Amino acid sequence: MLRQIKSTPNLLTLLRLIFIPFIVISVVEHHYGWALGLFIAAGISDGLDGLLARLLHQRTLLGQYLDPIADKLLLSTMFLVLAITHHVDRSLVVATVLVFTRDIMILIVCTLLYVTGAMKLFRPSLFGKANTLAQIVTVPLVLLDQVYKAPWIGTAKMFFIYSTIALTVISGVHYLVQVAFKLRHASARAADSRK
Repeated sequence: MLRQIKSTPNLLTLLRLIFIPFIVISVVEHHYGWALGLFIAAGISDGLDGLLARLLHQRTLLGQYLDPIADKLLLSTMFLVLAITHHVDRSLVVATVLVFTRDIMILIVCTLLYVTGAMKLFRPSLFGKANTLAQIVTVPLVLLDQVYKAPWIGTAKMFFIYSTIALTVISGVHYLVQVAFKLRHASARAADSRK
């Protein structure tokens, strides 16, 4: 375990986690330029850890769990803090509520299915990946809109906020349908094996 933590990709993932409180402090104190810079640095570290894991052949089980947790924690924290500070549109508050509801719902369902042994593997869907991408683009646009009041930034920000809302709903429904089909298939196989 200690060897896995000391691998370069996992150290970069841990660095990304360390960035989170500093980004939050920057937003709360209205230092949006700093928050934007730190968020971009966290994004670069995310790209680097995946690249280094492949190039250095340092893919670890810890990294497979830690990387998505760090991503989700960073994005969820940013949505929450930006919504709480009331320096953003109501539409972002709606997006935040939906993102949290979807993530908690998926976490509960996946945990129950994993614990009961009904399903062991949860791959992100295309809609889930698109939702994550929309969130990743939305956060820096919201921060940039606080730094530079340019019309194109406001338009792009609103587009990605509404994209996040739509993709959050679509991906949440898709995950539930996907789980329902997999469970039905698993129960049908179990019934066939008993015959």
